[in-house]
Amino acid sequence: MMARRNKRRSAALAVTVLAFPMTLAACGSDSEGGGGEAGGDVTLQLAHSYTETQPQHRCGAQVIADEVADAGVGLTVEIFPASQLGGDADRIASVVSGDIDMDIQGASALGAVYEPVAVLDAAYAFDDSDHLARFFDGDASDELLDGFESETGVHTLGAWSAGMREFTANEPIRSPDDLDGLRMRFPNSPQFLMNAKALGADATEVAYEELFLALQQGTVDGQENPITNIAASSLQDVQDYISMSDHQANSNLVIVGADAWKGLSEEQQGALEDAVDAAEEQVPQCVAEDEEKTLTEWQDNGDMEVVDDVDVEAFRTQADTYLRDNFNADQLKVYEAVRGEAQ
Repeated sequence: MMARRNKRRSAALAVTVLAFPMTLAACGSDSEGGGGEAGGDVTLQLAHSYTETQPQHRCGAQVIADEVADAGVGLTVEIFPASQLGGDADRIASVVSGDIDMDIQGASALGAVYEPVAVLDAAYAFDDSDHLARFFDGDASDELLDGFESETGVHTLGAWSAGMREFTANEPIRSPDDLDGLRMRFPNSPQFLMNAKALGADATEVAYEELFLALQQGTVDGQENPITNIAASSLQDVQDYISMSDHQANSNLVIVGADAWKGLSEEQQGALEDAVDAAEEQVPQCVAEDEEKTLTEWQDNGDMEVVDDVDVEAFRTQADTYLRDNFNADQLKVYEAVRGEAQ
């Protein structure tokens, strides 16, 4: 993703030069061709909602912080995990306003400030983590991310998949018909609720923090999440089956606010992008390793039965038809750009 990022950074710098010529002239640049001094040593806050044991932190946020420190460019990234700086909706608003510098966010949460980006979380939009990587590595994502930045000022540094989302319940879910009559918890966002309808589920909105209790008390019958999230919340203690539907690539976008990004020298921007590149390489592998270990433990311990004969094609076909019939023109354009990168 390096070349593509440099292209985007050059375009963003050109816009900044046009918008702030006097500021950059005052900063100056060195003889090696680097960016102007944008304020010397800088510390950026990096927030996210994951625990420190999850791969999004260990192999994502921590790698970014470590790589930036090793670059020795006067830049420090300080991590605030586990929603310490607020929930997803609060944090994206804070990044836009400049109160938080950086965040790791799902596409659906970002849809609250720029609706088209939420389509990245559409059911079966991505076939797998490699498909998601291809979309962000190439030109197909440029229009979406440029529109996001133009609308909000927020710059996207990179993205990765944090695993495929799967169904859990106290009975197997092998086809769309098996969802009939089940109260399935989905996150309270427009794209997730659209996904529920596309998949044939009766969506019940429950906060993630209240999900374990809701399943334990029978307020909901089942839910859907990536394996790493299911394990982090110990949902195997209150669910009997995990059905491998692979119905959504759980997206993470690494974003930085406008003021924080512009406050970095070109050298610091490059170091931060390189650090995100390193994290992008590591997160999917860390997720895959954690998932394999977790599924083996659940099977060996009898915690949950793994249902691996799900009729994925039936779910995929139903979802694709529903989404194409119900997306607006802007959403459909993003969806088709994503599907165009499928192999």
